[in-house]
Amino acid sequence: MAHNLIVNYGLYKHMEVFKPVLVDAMEMTRFHTDDYVDFLRTVTPDNMHDHLRSLKRYNIGDDCPVFDGLYEFCQVSASGSLGGAAKLNRGDADVCINWAGGLHHAKRSEASGFCYVNDCVLAILELLKVHRRVLYVDIDIHHGDGVEEAFYTTDRVMTCSFHKFGDYFPGTGHWKDIGYGQGKRYSVNCPLRDGMDDDSFREVFRPVIATIMERYQPEAVVLQCGADSLAGDRLGCFNLSLKGHAGAVEYVRSFGLPTLVLGGGGYTMRNVARCWTYETSVLTGIAIDDELPYNDYFEYYGPDYRLQIESSNMENLNSRKYLEEVTARILESLRGIEAAPGIEVQTGSSARTPKILELAPDEDDEDESERTGRAETRRRQHKGEYYDSVRDHDVDPDGGLGEHEGAGPSSSSSSSSSSSAAAAAAASAESGGPGSSSSGTA
Repeated sequence: MAHNLIVNYGLYKHMEVFKPVLVDAMEMTRFHTDDYVDFLRTVTPDNMHDHLRSLKRYNIGDDCPVFDGLYEFCQVSASGSLGGAAKLNRGDADVCINWAGGLHHAKRSEASGFCYVNDCVLAILELLKVHRRVLYVDIDIHHGDGVEEAFYTTDRVMTCSFHKFGDYFPGTGHWKDIGYGQGKRYSVNCPLRDGMDDDSFREVFRPVIATIMERYQPEAVVLQCGADSLAGDRLGCFNLSLKGHAGAVEYVRSFGLPTLVLGGGGYTMRNVARCWTYETSVLTGIAIDDELPYNDYFEYYGPDYRLQIESSNMENLNSRKYLEEVTARILESLRGIEAAPGIEVQTGSSARTPKILELAPDEDDEDESERTGRAETRRRQHKGEYYDSVRDHDVDPDGGLGEHEGAGPSSSSSSSSSSSAAAAAAASAESGGPGSSSSGTA
C-alpha cells in the first residue's frame, strides 16, 4: 500500500529507485547463527510439525508464525537495508529508504515480534566498514531490543529508542539500561507512557538527539520509523499526529548525515501507508497534497480520503515533570561518554563489501579520474535501477521507569550472545570498503 501511494503521488520521480539483488544465507550469518538461518530457509507450513523442538528453540510460532515464503520475506527485508547501507558507503546517496526493513526485535538465534532477520543490525555492520561511529534511532512504539542487545557492549554504535515502557512488549528499555563494558552509556532509552502527543514527544526527542549529535558525533544514522506510535494504531497507545511523527524524521535528517531510513511496526494499514508516504515526501523535500490521489487501495482510506492523521483527545499520561526528569537523566548519562570515540572501526566479515552488494565490475574498477570524467556525461546507473523516463531521472524518575512488527512495502530514497556477536563483528576484521545497492534522493 505504501509503495502504491508513493508511486501515485509521483514521488518516485524525485528518487533513484533501486531493486537490490537478494542477499544469500551467508550474508545473514554476519549476525545470525548458521543453524538459525538454515532453519528459516528450510521450514515450511508443510514440514513444520517435523521440527517442533526447533520451533520452540528459535521462538517460532504465535507472533512469529511459519508461512509460505518466510525465507524470501527475510531476504527482501535484509537486502533492502544492506543494499541501502552499501549505497551510503559508496557516497552514491545521502538518504536511502527501505520501508520493508526495520525488523528490530530479531535476536542472533531467535525470532521475536514478527521479526525473523534483524536487517537493522546487518545494515549497521555494513555501515561500520566505512563509518567510525553509527547512530541508531528508533521511534517505533516498541523498544528496539534486538538492535540494542546486539551492540550493548561496544561504543562503535549508539542505540537510542523512544518507546512505551511498562506492561508492554517487549518489556525492556528502562532508562537505566545504558550498555555494558566498553558500551556503557552508548545505549540510550527513553521510556514513555500512554498518550504521548506531538508537543511532549518533541520536548524529549530534540534535546536528546541534539546532545547525542554533539557528544557522540556519528558519521551515519539508521532511523527506524515504526508507524505504530501514531494515533489510532490498533496495537499502539501513543497519540502522535502524522506531522508529529514525521517531525522526528525531519529533525534527524537536518543534521545532514548519511541516513538509512527503515520501516517497522504499524497495525492500522492505511495509516502506515500514509505515514511512510508523507515521510518519503519529507525526505525528498517534495510537498504533497492532503487530498489522496486515486490508487489501487483508494477505498481503504475512506471516509475522508485524506493523507494527514490528527491526534485524538486521548489523555496524555506523560506529565511535564516526568518528561523533564527522564530527559535530565538521559542527558546526564550522555555527558559521561567519551566525545567522538575514534578507534578504527572493523567488521567481523570479509574486508570487502560482499560481491552481491557491489556495482558492476566496469564501474568498480575505474580509477577516480575516469569516474569523475564520465560523471559529466551521464549519471551512474546500476543494472537494477529503473526510471519512468529520462525526464523522471533528471528531476533535478518518577515511579514506573523501571511488539510485534509488521513489514511494509519497500521504496528507496536520497540475550547476551547477540550482543557479544555483533560487538565482536564491530571490532575483529579489517575495515571494509564501500559497497552499493539501494538508492538515494536526487
